[in-house]
Amino acid sequence: MHLLNPRFLRQRAHILEAIRAWFSQHGYLEVHTPALVPAGAMEPHLQPIQVGSLQLHTSPEFAMKRVLAAGLGRIYQIASCFREEESGTHHAREFTMLEWYRVGAGTPELMDEVESLIGAAARAVDRPPPLFQRRAVSSLIRADQRPEDWFFEWVDQVEPTLTAPTIVWGYPPWQAALSRTIGTVADRFEVYLGGMELANAFAEETAADTLRERIQDADATRAASGRPPHPVDTGFLDAVDRMPRCAGIALGIDRLVMALTGAQTISEVQVLPSPSAESIT
Repeated sequence: MHLLNPRFLRQRAHILEAIRAWFSQHGYLEVHTPALVPAGAMEPHLQPIQVGSLQLHTSPEFAMKRVLAAGLGRIYQIASCFREEESGTHHAREFTMLEWYRVGAGTPELMDEVESLIGAAARAVDRPPPLFQRRAVSSLIRADQRPEDWFFEWVDQVEPTLTAPTIVWGYPPWQAALSRTIGTVADRFEVYLGGMELANAFAEETAADTLRERIQDADATRAASGRPPHPVDTGFLDAVDRMPRCAGIALGIDRLVMALTGAQTISEVQVLPSPSAESIT
């Protein structure tokens, strides 16, 4: 049986209050988009939860980009997200994600914002703001490897060393996902805090044809592993061509609370953990 931890839940509430205050102070508008969507993901490794003919979103990204295309320039959302086959110390089938987008910004501006936001969250629970170092991927791992070799070395040998607050930037182009590429790198970064990957940020790709090609490549990877292709969200692709230059970032609220409170598992900082995280009788 899962026992609720009142201390962690109070701290979670204080962190969420500080997050909303930060966005209000910085001119962001909170939005809400549906959790049931035509396509829940595009990445080959993500498995959405099917609900009839629709899927539960793995992040609100596709829908929020439609909001950007409609003309709102600074938006954020705190949303329940869902991923099948994810359960563990740092993973849950249902979790809380903070996602925000800023028109006219690039990854350097979002690096500054995420450091400021995490600092505000830390102060809300009487913790000093983390002091982040910024590291290029090329300083951590060799680029001249096959993608599968690069990935396994990253997970097994590099990520375990990222225990200090760190922002890592300059990923190889085959890891671009929905980010634009500049020369030989994807214009994106990831944030590590408390030994966990906490956030993932992109300078957003705004060419729908480029994203269609990446979706096809991702589906080929899924097919090779025996998985069906992801459905295609045509409304999202139509909106991409109308999107202005912008950058966006997704941050795991549960992991942030873990990192700032000392909780050891994701279920400790959820009001009720997702069903896969505990026995149901």
